[in-house]
Amino acid sequence: MQVFDKIIADRGSRYAVSGGPAASRAEAAALLAELKRSKRFAKATHNSWAAILSGEAVKDDDGEAGAGALILQMLDRAGLQDHVVIVTRWYGGKPLGGDRFRHVADAVRLYLRETGKG
Repeated sequence: MQVFDKIIADRGSRYAVSGGPAASRAEAAALLAELKRSKRFAKATHNSWAAILSGEAVKDDDGEAGAGALILQMLDRAGLQDHVVIVTRWYGGKPLGGDRFRHVADAVRLYLRETGKG
C-alpha cells in the first residue's frame, strides 16, 4: 500500500490519499484495515474509498457524502481496475462546502500521478 499523508490542508481539515491493488471486496477491506492499523488513520473523520473490482464498481463514503462516487468516477476515467484508492480527511472544525470535492479530486489526482496509474 502506498500512503501520501498531509497533502492538503484547508481551514483546519487535513487530507491524505492511499491505495493499492485489490481484486475483490475482501482485498479492498484488508487494505482499509491495514491503513486503520495506524492510530492516526483509525481516528480520521472519514476514510472514503472506491474501486472497480473485476468490473464491479464499489465505494464507501464513510460519512463524506459523495466522496466515494467522485473517487469511483475518477478511477473509471483513468481506466484503473483492481485497485482501491482511499481519501482520508481529518475534519478541522469548519465546513468546507463544495471545496471538499475539489480536495478529494486533487487527492486522487495526486495518487494517480505519483503512482503512475493515471
